[in-house]
Amino acid sequence: MAIKILIADDHQVVRKGLVFFFQTQTDIEVVAEASNGKEALDIIKVKEIDVALLDVQMPEMDGVEAAKAIRAENDQVKIMMLTSFSDYDSVIPAIQAGANGYQLKDVEPDELAEAIRRVVKGESTITAKAASHLMTHVTGDNEKEERAKIDSLTKRESDVLKEIMKGKSNKEISSSLYITEKTVKTHVSNILSKLEVHDRTQAALFAVKYLKKA
Repeated sequence: MAIKILIADDHQVVRKGLVFFFQTQTDIEVVAEASNGKEALDIIKVKEIDVALLDVQMPEMDGVEAAKAIRAENDQVKIMMLTSFSDYDSVIPAIQAGANGYQLKDVEPDELAEAIRRVVKGESTITAKAASHLMTHVTGDNEKEERAKIDSLTKRESDVLKEIMKGKSNKEISSSLYITEKTVKTHVSNILSKLEVHDRTQAALFAVKYLKKA
């Protein structure tokens, strides 16, 4: 069954370009388009959507506010932000608002399609390229407390977290670290619990902020 996606972007050229590309993918179907966050929210209330692809900056309701509203309305829809280089100081609030990940607008189309497949599986969609830029934007009010959470990880859990930051799947982590997928899943579960985060994307932000410095 094809992944049903909604594209929300106030630039029609961008939307049409994405629609045209996704028509080449047999497992992804664009079922709706929106020109702002409010339209996207209205659509999600009446249509079955697997992934909402949201621009960060839109009129009437931007991507961050839309993410908050969508998450409050439907916690099953995966949310991916699609932003440009000048916008990603907005991405942290977006993730805090409930977005499952993001891609930059200069992403290769095939990479975007693969990111959508991954986010449906619950995997991280923060690319290494984007993560390196995010370091200067990730902030926290309780740095000492956050550092203590990172320090509570075992060496192997830290290794797994570094791989998560690179956007790798459990299977890829298993191959990289020479451990079984079952063991990876156990480590991921422990990481989420120790860091007190809900998903791999939020865990990856911890890695961006602290493991790079370690």
